[in-house]
Amino acid sequence: MDERKQKILQAIINCYVSSGEPIGSRTISRRYNLGISPATIRNEMSDLEESGYLEQPHTSAGRIPSHKGYRFYVDRLMKIKKLKDEEIELIKSGYRTKPTELEYFINLTAKMLSSLTNYTAVALKPIIQKSNFKHLQLIPLSKRQVLMVLVTDAGLVENKLVELPKFVEEEDLNRISQFLTQKFRGLNAEQIQNVNIDNLEREFLRYKQVIKELVDFLHKNIKPQYAERVYRGGTTNILDQPEFRDLDKVKALLDLLEKDEVISSVLMENIGKGITVSIGEENQYEEMKDCSVVTATYKIGEKQIGTIGVIGPTRMEYSKVIAVLDLTARTLSEVLTEMFT
Repeated sequence: MDERKQKILQAIINCYVSSGEPIGSRTISRRYNLGISPATIRNEMSDLEESGYLEQPHTSAGRIPSHKGYRFYVDRLMKIKKLKDEEIELIKSGYRTKPTELEYFINLTAKMLSSLTNYTAVALKPIIQKSNFKHLQLIPLSKRQVLMVLVTDAGLVENKLVELPKFVEEEDLNRISQFLTQKFRGLNAEQIQNVNIDNLEREFLRYKQVIKELVDFLHKNIKPQYAERVYRGGTTNILDQPEFRDLDKVKALLDLLEKDEVISSVLMENIGKGITVSIGEENQYEEMKDCSVVTATYKIGEKQIGTIGVIGPTRMEYSKVIAVLDLTARTLSEVLTEMFT
């Protein structure tokens, strides 16, 4: 694409993001000093349409960007917007409180992102598979029931009730906790599954079946519980967008956004990829084919541990959304690193 067509495509996208209305050649000529006539702009727009970068929703209307046009814009033309001082301060100040619960910050992040962008925001709490085992505690509740408390290096805590095959004294439960902690420390969930515990030290032989039950329980039950992992902000913001006036379309999208397993899979897919932008048809779910999803990874130390994201129409203000997500992810990472390292 030559430079003139790039300038026209960029101008059309900028206008369309602001107005939501199809853009004609005269609008571009009036608003942008491109040094060419409306007739020349019209011809270039026809070429861009023929190449798949623009679409004409109605015969007599102007053009709107296609998904291909947005992709070219995001990859080649877009300049990241500089955030206002008050927007930067809002992000920074939100994380200055000092609660110890990780969930507080993830929930705060979703609410803050939706407020700053006016789109739907989602955030995924760190999952056990992306964390390393740090500590195990077994707390007796009755003769054979114990509460298994698993702590990871990401500060993630899992509590599970376990039924033991036989009664174990509290002192021995503590020794088993210490043994398993030493055995699994630093390993992730997948690595734990591959640890062979058949060759136990002599002192633990009499508890071999108990230890086997505990390890099996870890394998089968320490998994993400989606309802506890996904946080949302501004789910109904999508109703404010003119693209979603079709009630059937918006109902299908809202139903999808409420499915924890769907949002979790979208976010998990992008863990470790930095800033990602999925536009329209690039999204795997049919209900999201008119949406764009922008995500960012947050970290604890150097460990990429979770994802936050913004979901909106393809007519999204990408430059601002990316700037907001980038600063939010970096600030959240700093706060969590300070809390858990």
